[in-house]
Amino acid sequence: MKLTSTEKGVYAIAPTPFLDDGSIDFPSIDRLVDFYQEAGVNGITVLGALGEAPKLTTEEAAAVADRFLTRAPFPVIVGVSAPGYAAMGGLAKKVMANGAAGVMIAPQPSLRTDDQIVNYYRGAAEAIGKDTPFVIQDFPLTFSVIMATDVIRRIAADNDNAVMLKHEDWPGLEKITQIRALEAAGKIPHLSILCGFGGAFLDFEVERGADGAMTGYCFPEMLVDVVRSSANGDRDAAHDLFDAHLPLIRYEQQPGAAGLSVRKYVLKRRGVLTSDAQRSPGGTLSTTATSEVEYLLNRLARHDPRAKLDS
Repeated sequence: MKLTSTEKGVYAIAPTPFLDDGSIDFPSIDRLVDFYQEAGVNGITVLGALGEAPKLTTEEAAAVADRFLTRAPFPVIVGVSAPGYAAMGGLAKKVMANGAAGVMIAPQPSLRTDDQIVNYYRGAAEAIGKDTPFVIQDFPLTFSVIMATDVIRRIAADNDNAVMLKHEDWPGLEKITQIRALEAAGKIPHLSILCGFGGAFLDFEVERGADGAMTGYCFPEMLVDVVRSSANGDRDAAHDLFDAHLPLIRYEQQPGAAGLSVRKYVLKRRGVLTSDAQRSPGGTLSTTATSEVEYLLNRLARHDPRAKLDS
């Protein structure tokens, strides 16, 4: 089930579940897999930016990835970003041997010039092995690395195992259009484009040529439905459903620990996570924020019954 450039649909970004004492909650990993399967996703991505991967030891990261890989009946992408190529290559080889579909690589925050970025990914592609497909993670708001369209073109042209772009530049709609135009002109190999940023622009991203979503919004069923409706040409249905979820998407999109607190809280309310704890240093919802999330869930339930949760 190795990744190819033809991937479409929704790859949910899975959080790493922790118990209140900070230990890894493996039973919640099992429930997450079942939850995503019931939601109809095409695959999942683990140990991403909001998977709290930097808070895990190397052994813990491998154990978390292995649990997801053992349980999941669909493709699993594993984030292997690391300060050095040795750690990246070691984890990549381990998870691929255990059945991962591919890996995701973010740029190092120290990269500044176009050549530095391109050379970094060339080295990363060699470190993980040329037979390991990888996802280019383009998230400047988190990594402070600006990838111009031509940089993405050069990375894709240099590395046959670059098969997917996780696109979460903002604003980013024009970048999708530019990449697809380059592809139509034969100037860039085809990349699967799955979009992140909490799904905040998904309604128009798929219309611009993106193949789907790769994000961790707490109602992945909505992402699946929007991508499917758009692909079927039912534009109004896609936008109507998306618009109903937009207030919660916006609230969940708060940067860093705050947004993850919202996401984990809702997943706990949905019976998926035992605890909404983040490993220290992390965040928790205040009483006021909790009441605001509950208000948003109640309003959403008027339009989407899947948001009606037991008290």
